Amino acid sequence: MLVAGEQPGDVEDQTGRPFTGPAGRLLDRAMEEAGIDRSQVYVTNAVKHFKFEQRGKRRIHEKPNIAEISACHPWLAAEIEAIQPELLVCLGATAGRSIMGRPVKVMTERGHFLGYPGGREVLITVHPSALLRMPDPATRDAEFRRFVEDWRLVSARLQRGKVRAAT
Repeated sequence: MLVAGEQPGDVEDQTGRPFTGPAGRLLDRAMEEAGIDRSQVYVTNAVKHFKFEQRGKRRIHEKPNIAEISACHPWLAAEIEAIQPELLVCLGATAGRSIMGRPVKVMTERGHFLGYPGGREVLITVHPSALLRMPDPATRDAEFRRFVEDWRLVSARLQRGKVRAAT
């Protein structure tokens, strides 16, 4: 299985590893609650550089544009080719756009398995950073529950043997 996010965040840019900051901790928690061992999952990003705006000492995330997504796609395609995952999970619209080759509507398409070349399947869900930005704790908790449910769909698919986890 391959999991793709948008781009490295500030912490990830510093560590050189994807999903090691706050969004990564939330992703780990959701996967664990769904019974998925992250160490058995290949985790990457659609855009390979951290696009940001410097504000004082802080680096503030900026959404990558279509040209940046397209420029980084050959690297993601090479990862998919090397890993040969049977299941790809897109965290957010940027990853979805890069993998599906078209704009995706996360809230409409989330939680459904979509076809992908080579007999593979894709599941689109929210990016964990979107949950972290929700100001209302009750809404954030409810959306985290939905996020875990998306991961339970993935776990059920893995357990049925239709797909294998790949590292």
